Amino acid sequence: MTIFIFAFIAMLLVVAGMALGAMVQNKPLKGSCGGLNNIGMKQDCTICGGNDDECEKEQERKRQQKVAAEDLAYDATKRK
Repeated sequence: MTIFIFAFIAMLLVVAGMALGAMVQNKPLKGSCGGLNNIGMKQDCTICGGNDDECEKEQERKRQQKVAAEDLAYDATKRK
């Protein structure tokens, strides 16, 4: 039973580490095998419709929204 507990904790740490890494990088997840493009269905993408420039524009739009949201507040604990 202790081996099961140690294995479970180890897997939990691995998954938590991968999730933390994905959040810190702040980049969209990508498939490693080509995804829709590899099977000829790239045009079915709901975001870009097969146009890679649209994906870049969407990422830039999200970055701008994030910057705009950060401008709405300030840290009152820091003195200027």
